[in-house]
Amino acid sequence: MAYEATHSASTPSTNGDRPDPLERLDETAEALVVLRDALTGEEPLDNALQRLADTAARAVPDADAVTISLVTAEQPQTAATTDTGLVDVDEEQYRANRGPCLESVRTRQVVRAVVGEHVDEWPEFEAAAAGHGIRAYLSVPVLLPSADEATAQLIGSLNIYSHTAEAFDPFDEGLMRLFTTAASAAISGAHRWQRSREHITQLERALVSRAAIDQAKGVLMAVHSCTADEAFAMLVQRSQHENVKLRDVAKNLLDTVTRGD
Repeated sequence: MAYEATHSASTPSTNGDRPDPLERLDETAEALVVLRDALTGEEPLDNALQRLADTAARAVPDADAVTISLVTAEQPQTAATTDTGLVDVDEEQYRANRGPCLESVRTRQVVRAVVGEHVDEWPEFEAAAAGHGIRAYLSVPVLLPSADEATAQLIGSLNIYSHTAEAFDPFDEGLMRLFTTAASAAISGAHRWQRSREHITQLERALVSRAAIDQAKGVLMAVHSCTADEAFAMLVQRSQHENVKLRDVAKNLLDTVTRGD
C-alpha cells in the first residue's frame, strides 16, 4: 500500500502524545455534521470543495491547513484552500509532475509524507514544504460515489498540512478516508448541479444564437428578395470569408441595421 511505501520506520503510533482515538472520531463526526448541514444540492462545485477544505481542517488534530487538488484535462489545480500561502507546495508538485498529492491521485491511496524523508523521491515538494515550515503532509484521494471503487470517478485529492512532524498516523488516515467517503455524496450533488447549470447555459446561448441568425436571415430576405435558404447561404459565405462564427456574423449584421449604417 502507499502508506507502507511512503512511511519511514519513525511512523508515529496512535499512542503517546496523539489525541485519544475516540476524541478524534468525535471531531471527525462533528465535522461531517457541519459539512452535511452546510452543503445543499444547489451549489457550485467550487463552493462545495471549499466547504470540504474548511471542515476537513477541523476534523484532524495537527491540521494547520488544507488544500484540495482537482484533476483536470490539462494538469491538476488547487480548487480550494484554507491558507493561500501554502498553495505553492501543491503547485510545485504539479509543475514537477510528482509529489505526495499526485501519488495519492495516481494510486488512489492515502499518502503521508514527513518532510526531510523524501528528498530524492520528491525534491520539489521537499523544498517547497520546508520553505513554508511544513513538517508533515497527508493526501487522501477524493472519489465520487460508485458501486465499484475501481471505476469510481476521481475528483482529486484532499491535502492536509501540519507544522508538526509527528502529525497524522494510521488512525488519522482511516478517519480521513471515512470523511472523504461521506463527503463525496455532497460533492457529487454539487458536481451534478454545476454540470446541469453549464448545460442550461449552453442551451440558452444556442437559443440566443438561433434567434439572431433567424433575424439576420429575415433582414437579408427583405433586402435581397431572396429565400430563407439563400439568405442563410449568404451568412455562411460571409462567416467563412471573414473566419468569424456564424452567430457573430448575424449579430454584426443586426447591429449594423439597428445603427442604420
